[in-house]
Amino acid sequence: DCSSVDFSGVTDIFNTEASFVALNKDHGRAVCWGHRTYGGDCSSVDFGGVTDIFSSQDAFVALKKDLGQAVCWGWPVAGGDCSGVDFSGVTDIFSTWDAFVALKKDLGQAVCWGGMDLDSDCSGVDFSGVTDIFSTKAAFVALKRDLGQAACWGNADAGGDCSSVDFSGVTDIFNTQTAFVAVKKDLGQAVCWGDSDSGGDCSTSAVEEHLDSSSAPSPDIALSSGSMSKTLSRAGFVVTAALSVSPAVCRT
Repeated sequence: DCSSVDFSGVTDIFNTEASFVALNKDHGRAVCWGHRTYGGDCSSVDFGGVTDIFSSQDAFVALKKDLGQAVCWGWPVAGGDCSGVDFSGVTDIFSTWDAFVALKKDLGQAVCWGGMDLDSDCSGVDFSGVTDIFSTKAAFVALKRDLGQAACWGNADAGGDCSSVDFSGVTDIFNTQTAFVAVKKDLGQAVCWGDSDSGGDCSTSAVEEHLDSSSAPSPDIALSSGSMSKTLSRAGFVVTAALSVSPAVCRT
């Protein structure tokens, strides 16, 4: 119920799974509502100088980019406690369901915090040259587009292991909850990893297997070859595949 919320001057609204925050950026104010534990209570937060707000599933972080500061609230194990984090030089913040990574792109550095899973620990990751970061619900991939390289961390079953992936020529990365697809647009190719049942395998054989075995199709995924088209189940990417030609190409 937001009937008592004053929305005058609101410039942006953000959400977790169970709460909202309405930001009045020009006046350094905000109001929160929803589940108090998961971000619905920001009565003690100072929003002066806030430039951006980011969220995990159950926590918020308000970044004061010009000041090199930030404040977090919500469920602590989902990133709601960032009291020990140095935000100086942070350019962007990204999240999984329960962890954040604050990228200092100009410095080639980053800092992670949040839950107890592997996605909250990026201490062994080299962030030099990172141009973009993408995430599933429990893993991150930091892309170095200009170098044709990337680094992954988090739950391997959700895309946290990309040690066998060739990122040369990758132009974009997309995700489901537990899988990634890296698209090499100029080459007409792609590579997938993560949970194979959620789009982590886009090899020709996997695509053919799904096409042959899909008895209860999902409206989200389609395979097509010429005039033939069939929808796949249990996957999160739109896949275009010529069944007699290799390789398959994945796209959103």
